[in-house]
Amino acid sequence: MNSIDQQKQLQRKEAKQRRALAYQGQTNAGLKACDIWCSQVDLPPNQIISIYWPLGDELDPLPLLTQLHALGHKMVLPVMLGAGKPLVFKRWQPGDQLQDAGFGTKEPLDDQQQLDPDVILAPLLAYDQQGYRLGYGGGFYDRTLDQLRQHKKVQVFGLAFAEQEVDLVVRGEYDQALDGMVTPKALTRF
Repeated sequence: MNSIDQQKQLQRKEAKQRRALAYQGQTNAGLKACDIWCSQVDLPPNQIISIYWPLGDELDPLPLLTQLHALGHKMVLPVMLGAGKPLVFKRWQPGDQLQDAGFGTKEPLDDQQQLDPDVILAPLLAYDQQGYRLGYGGGFYDRTLDQLRQHKKVQVFGLAFAEQEVDLVVRGEYDQALDGMVTPKALTRF
């Protein structure tokens, strides 16, 4: 294991503790982040937007997922195809049945339409003001963003608690930058 991997592991451990503390102290954080997004981001109609299904103490994206669907956007959820592979995104709307995706999260059923998103709101453990996110270590989002950005303009925002900000995210050569960050306190563009 190289030193960047070791540094990331240590930063992940610290970030998980910080996020758990932030989660305990914030009720309605998902609604606040939804209000900030909807008041500050003006999207063209019929965008394809990916938001994750919540896991543990992640900021709850469901208010934003539901609101963006109500505004007429096509909502998709990420689907993992296996280690070392990029994510794909499948259509979701309120009331759709979901299946267990492992790790405690959910994803659309196999027969749902696959679409490439125009906008991605991604989960994370930590972020910095240079626009980098610390993920869970599988490289799924970085691999996916690299692939998507080769053929399509896609805006990528992190969605998290403001307390998850760090001075500098440990990053390697394949890490992809975010275009912005949404928290219950503010929307920042990088």
